[in-house]
Amino acid sequence: MKVHRAYADLPHGQVHYAECGARDAPPVLLLHQTPRSWAEYREVLPRLGARYRAIAMDTAGFGESDPPEGPECIEAWASVAAQFLDALGIASAHVVGHHTGGVIAVELAARHSARVRSLVLSSTPYTSASFREARAERPPIDAVQESPDGAHLRALWGKRQGFYPPGRPDLLQAFVLDALKVRGDVEGGHRAVASYRMEDRIVDVRQPVLVIRAGADPFAAPHAKEWMELLPQAQLADIPGGMVPLPDQLPQEFAREVLRFLDALPS
Repeated sequence: MKVHRAYADLPHGQVHYAECGARDAPPVLLLHQTPRSWAEYREVLPRLGARYRAIAMDTAGFGESDPPEGPECIEAWASVAAQFLDALGIASAHVVGHHTGGVIAVELAARHSARVRSLVLSSTPYTSASFREARAERPPIDAVQESPDGAHLRALWGKRQGFYPPGRPDLLQAFVLDALKVRGDVEGGHRAVASYRMEDRIVDVRQPVLVIRAGADPFAAPHAKEWMELLPQAQLADIPGGMVPLPDQLPQEFAREVLRFLDALPS
């Protein structure tokens, strides 16, 4: 199934996206992690597009999308996502988010509840006060010092290598390519997550929820238990071998769990 790419004109600039599936099928919006792009869902789109209108957008300032006006924050990115749905003439959609994309999806579901039919939180951290305190004491995740001889590219690769499956240099290359496209600081997305007060929003998330736990993701897997306690309507799907790049590491397994959840929802 062919993936189509295009741009949507928004008040702040253009947002790049890719989509697959019939225009009259139920829409599914996919939001990527920091500092990736729509390409994180390259192999997922055709699988979802067989039954849904699957749309993966580049978050504002990432991939080929123009950055938002004002500071980088979860609230601004969620507002752009809502404007993006408007630009495509979509009144409401199922929303899938991975890592940072899941945090944006929570804000979108809480602030624009009528726009979100259901929520899939893949490897999504719960950004409580304790999370913010712990993150403040950790070193930067992806920040590297630029070097004239290009050594920073190897350093960027090395920062993620231990959290990616061995023998898959294609996944690390995709990460580096997307990191180089970020408009501004590559660490901006991580800082936005680290400062987001999710406890102020979670009470407004009432949509059906699927929590996907990637068993080999040491950053996000422990948060699944919190989600199941906070959201009584949530279901849990385990993908044991999943790591940080879950959607493009195991696209078949990822899409299978998303489709199983969506297909069971009332039409």
